[in-house]
Amino acid sequence: MQKTSLYQKHVDLGAKMVPFAGFEMPVYYSNIREEHLAVRNGAGMFDVSHMGEFILKGKGALDLVQAISSNDASVMKIGDAQYTCIPNDDGGIVDDMIVYRLDEDKCSDGEKAFMLVVNASNIKKDWDWISSKNTFECTMTDISDHSGLLAVQGPQAVRLLQTLTQVDLTNVAFYKFTKGTIAGIENVLISGTGYTGSGGLELYVHNSNLEKLWDAIIAIDGITPVGLGARDTLRLEMGYCLYGNDIDDTTSPIEAGLSWITKLKKTADFSSKSIFKAQKKRGYQQKLVGFKVDDRRVPRQGYPIFDEDMNLIGKVTSGTSSPSLEVPIGMGYVNKALAKSGSKIKIQAGKKVLKAEVCKTPFVNTDS
Repeated sequence: MQKTSLYQKHVDLGAKMVPFAGFEMPVYYSNIREEHLAVRNGAGMFDVSHMGEFILKGKGALDLVQAISSNDASVMKIGDAQYTCIPNDDGGIVDDMIVYRLDEDKCSDGEKAFMLVVNASNIKKDWDWISSKNTFECTMTDISDHSGLLAVQGPQAVRLLQTLTQVDLTNVAFYKFTKGTIAGIENVLISGTGYTGSGGLELYVHNSNLEKLWDAIIAIDGITPVGLGARDTLRLEMGYCLYGNDIDDTTSPIEAGLSWITKLKKTADFSSKSIFKAQKKRGYQQKLVGFKVDDRRVPRQGYPIFDEDMNLIGKVTSGTSSPSLEVPIGMGYVNKALAKSGSKIKIQAGKKVLKAEVCKTPFVNTDS
């Protein structure tokens, strides 16, 4: 197991450490419900330094991003971030990622620069895939091992972080970023992104400065350390996909409700573009939906989903007990005919059959 630079900090705070994506990571410090509600109502900080970061630079950098991304990076300006996925050649998804359009002051004429942020469990797979598509004038650099990332999330996160910087954090809009000094640390990439739906920022620093930044932020009254357990319940309440659960090498972004990041009209070609066009034209057989369970038992990944007559129609991909709603919720793929909000479904949980109802996501409304 690998460890982030903050491993000892987590242990000292009494975190429950578990293996995750090849790293020993904190799943919770107090309990998942408390940490979840701290983020929904105030502010919490996650160590997500296990994530992968690649720099793409050169005259063909945009061409490479366009060739591997389902979204359209040509519309990005310096300071923009963009959520997208990396399709494979068979209509599935290699990974989902965030693309950052970097400042080009240090680039030669005609060169562009991007940072790709990918899932920790897929770093090698993504690197190999992108490298195989790099037939352009583009230099790739994997900076994952010396990059640190803290996610400070919640409705009070920006206000509390403001005490550590002269940068006006209220100007860092959703899916925009800037660079500045925080807690005396220069060149921090400050990003208006996150995985909770409750607002806040993500902060990228060199690993050598990660402990200093963590200590400065955790010392602020009102910011709670939060583990990956609450990160999962927070994202699920928003209906955000988790790679390996809700999307993977076999799932289509069209079926997963990610048509909004699948730009079939962009001029650049990308893997599986023709497959996705055909799916849009002829329709698709299954769709990822959210559902609420009329029971206290939590639906788990892999549980079969049935219609009211107990005909198999799909399977659960994610499930939890929602700390905000205090009911079990989940997501799963079902036959398109039963994907409408209000459709009654049943979920097999061992010998018990749980009644559930398809509903719109997000499950909770936030101000972000």
